[in-house]
Amino acid sequence: MTILDDTICAPATAVGGAIATIRLAGPDALGIADKIFASPSGKKLATQRAGSLHFGTIAHNQTAIDEVVVGLFRAPHSFTGDDIVEISCHGSQLIVGQIIAAIVDHGARTARPGEFTQRAFLNGKMDLSQAEAVADLIAAQNDAARNVALRQLKGGFASELKVLRDNLLQFASLLELELDFSEEDVEFADRQQLVALLESVIGKVSKLADSFQFGNAIKNGIPVAIVGPTNAGKSTLLNALVGEERAIVSNIHGTTRDVIEETVTIKNLTFRFIDTAGLRQTTDAIESIGIDRAYQKIDRATVVLLTIDAADEQLDLIKVANDITQRIDTKNQRVIALLNKCEIVASPTLAHAIETLRAVGLETVLPISAQSGHGLDALRAALLAAVQSQPLNDNETIVTNARHYDALVRSLDALRASLDGLRNSQPAELVALDLRTALDTLGEITGDVTNQDVLQNIFKNFCIGK
Repeated sequence: MTILDDTICAPATAVGGAIATIRLAGPDALGIADKIFASPSGKKLATQRAGSLHFGTIAHNQTAIDEVVVGLFRAPHSFTGDDIVEISCHGSQLIVGQIIAAIVDHGARTARPGEFTQRAFLNGKMDLSQAEAVADLIAAQNDAARNVALRQLKGGFASELKVLRDNLLQFASLLELELDFSEEDVEFADRQQLVALLESVIGKVSKLADSFQFGNAIKNGIPVAIVGPTNAGKSTLLNALVGEERAIVSNIHGTTRDVIEETVTIKNLTFRFIDTAGLRQTTDAIESIGIDRAYQKIDRATVVLLTIDAADEQLDLIKVANDITQRIDTKNQRVIALLNKCEIVASPTLAHAIETLRAVGLETVLPISAQSGHGLDALRAALLAAVQSQPLNDNETIVTNARHYDALVRSLDALRASLDGLRNSQPAELVALDLRTALDTLGEITGDVTNQDVLQNIFKNFCIGK
């Protein structure tokens, strides 16, 4: 359980920098700081105004530890809603450890992971979705992930959910009021208006839930499976995209037997490239496992790079293409066909291969040379085009959190049950029950409805000091 009446401390910066910051928060933060900090003026921190900085020395047991700058933030106008003292000292791990020890000796305790942000939530400084956005913002590895997290931190997602919940709550209250007058057979909630509202809310919640696949890819890297027959140049392509010799390259068929993953940021998006075993019939047990894993990666990829040796005259292009196109989900997945080794193929042959692949439904076919780098800029542009049809503007809410997605799906089930109940003239108590379930599951996202186990599970994944 999080206790709000004690004082906690933790380093708020990683070890190894020139400057480190130690955060102290709680009702006795200023008092403890005054016991170890002395300014040249002799003034106590407790008498200073909020938002001020003070130079001085930290000492413990009459031994000076470091010269520091101390920042003051007073309740309730601080990140956590508590009094906060932030001590900026030199980045030595020894110095940080000694200052933390001094603070603990005077009555504070070390913070658990995420406890500062958890306090901010419990003190009403932010809702639960905003608190989770703090962790997402820290972990963001590209502009798109940062923008999505920043919008959520500003409360964009929570604002949308609040409007939906407020509208539903009004009708749920009217339905529940009817139960108090059940013997009088009166209706306070207009059924036609409620049907229209439910249809509208279901559409909006469905849109949020549908955005999760793309949002999750933004957050964790868009999965791109590099697949195709053996010796098509898949590993060479991975190395070229990554810019280093990440995968073993050989003329021997079946060299790649397991998946190799590397991330690359193109413009503002992170792509997770996955090199896979060559697709072919084989009796080799180990290679067969690698091929099975290749198909698994195809199933989970947002983009599939079908890599083909354009110089292989024995290759059945239609069979290779159909093997992939018949497997993918055309609504949620994209295939880009790559005719590799194009520099050693005659132009008429290359043109015929492009025409053949487009005839079987592959719209994007690019001649490339993974060896020389020819066509890789066109490939990067095609990758961006394949995924940027999704909304990325500042006004669009994209769900990136699996917990939020689960709550949205459960809410949709309850909303659809309510709508079916209205259309089938079910009793008001059953419709009200489904509406209340929908309200509660939406409330789980922002923390309006939650429990201690959920909170502990969320904040245990934060870094200490945040």
